[in-house]
Amino acid sequence: MSKPAILVVEDEPGIADTLQYALRTDGFEPLWVATGEAALARLREESAALVILDVGLPDLNGFEVFKRLRAFSDVPVVFLTARADEIDRVVGLELGADDYVAKPFSPRELVARIRTILRRAARAATTGAAPQPFAIDEGRRQIRFYGKALELSRYEYGLLKTLVEHPGHVFSRDTLLDKVWDTHSESLDRTVDAHVKTLRAKLKIVAPALEPIRTHRGSGYALAEDLPAALP
Repeated sequence: MSKPAILVVEDEPGIADTLQYALRTDGFEPLWVATGEAALARLREESAALVILDVGLPDLNGFEVFKRLRAFSDVPVVFLTARADEIDRVVGLELGADDYVAKPFSPRELVARIRTILRRAARAATTGAAPQPFAIDEGRRQIRFYGKALELSRYEYGLLKTLVEHPGHVFSRDTLLDKVWDTHSESLDRTVDAHVKTLRAKLKIVAPALEPIRTHRGSGYALAEDLPAALP
């Protein structure tokens, strides 16, 4: 039985060696690259069970590597950083990372966290639930469309979440303003139209042939109820 491969993206050889030893000792197959570009190239060629991604890489910021990675892979990611600032942790988790570990860290604790993440991923893959076009992660304020994480503004997230939670329900512009926007003083009907337009553009990147958000003239907008469970 093959060992789960864990890609370590870390530019400090000492830390990388420590991580590889801990992973190998615990039954994983560690792979090591020292730059963000090398990580992206490696993951395009072969899959990994999980990625340990340092934020402070010499070529690309780890957050930028994560964004590029999510364009073609949903592999679980644990951020590793020397910066313990809360804002960095929040940014990492809001992007959709599975965990965030600050240096110095306990290798055994990190490996335990990795096992927890992999068990959670395995359970999600074997629940038998029918796949859905949209998946909402409220904790991370993130929405996935056919497995791809969408980069959404605050209002785009609120707007799409409202539609996804009530497929087929036609929401008027006024109702959407009430539900999503803080105040009408800075918002007009055109604001809703503009955000729907940008949402449609982002959804079309993932599924060019589909029209998830339908316009009901004179009434408002609704999420299509006839979207396929998976893309062909």
